[in-house]
Amino acid sequence: KEDHAEMEGRWRGVLAVLVLLAGLTASGSSYQIIEGPQNVTALKGSEARFNCTVTHGWKLIMWTLKNVVMLSITSQETIITDDRFTSASYNGSDSFISEMIIHAVQPSDSGLVQCSLQNSVVVGTAFLSVEVMGTLNIPNSSLVVPEGEPCNVTCSALGWTPLPDISWELEVPVSQSSSYSVLEPGNLTRTLSVLALTPLGNGTLTCVAELKNLQASKSVTVNLTVTQPPPDSIGEEGSSLPTWAIVLMAVAFSLILILIIVLIVVFCCCGISRREKEGIVFM
Repeated sequence: KEDHAEMEGRWRGVLAVLVLLAGLTASGSSYQIIEGPQNVTALKGSEARFNCTVTHGWKLIMWTLKNVVMLSITSQETIITDDRFTSASYNGSDSFISEMIIHAVQPSDSGLVQCSLQNSVVVGTAFLSVEVMGTLNIPNSSLVVPEGEPCNVTCSALGWTPLPDISWELEVPVSQSSSYSVLEPGNLTRTLSVLALTPLGNGTLTCVAELKNLQASKSVTVNLTVTQPPPDSIGEEGSSLPTWAIVLMAVAFSLILILIIVLIVVFCCCGISRREKEGIVFM
């Protein structure tokens, strides 16, 4: 029913334009388009505005989107075929500016925009691109990891058009960090960004997705907590002593070993000397 009503509205608009064309008196080519509309990139749900500057003396200005007439403007009235399309105008000393405003733009609106004049072969042309900001998510709102242990954090962006640029903001001390982005296998509308890091303290990690053309972004933050190993874990698998302690133990072990060797040498020398003296006395 909605499609049928939309078709009827468009046909009424076309018929109205034909009536206007039939009733207007041609005035030659004394008027023309000075400057046509410019390309617009808009976020889904926002407004898109197009301006068409013409010389005075015009009789009829028509705005089309993807070759469908949306606005028909004369000096007396404006015929609208879709309620999301409205117009504004600005008079200058030597020109007239007609503006078409598209409200709550949708991805389906992306396409060719044109303004044209009656009895003029010149057409002003532009393109409307509608981008979509989807969802952004990190599976866990908080993470707990051992100090100095490497870990990965994944951020997923779903339903973005085009796919966003994803970056990370680290408010946590780390010994190393890196990230990469990939498309989720089997789902070309979801992109994943994986952050690999080795944390040294508590803080926050923020995933930021941005549509570069619109400088529009969305972010999500996760809290990171670093835990210390228990004191009795020293000597267990995976635990390690500080470097200074290892060096001190090595030096102590070496001194003990040297002392033992010296004692053995001294003991052996004393034993040999005693046996020699006993042999002399016996003789």
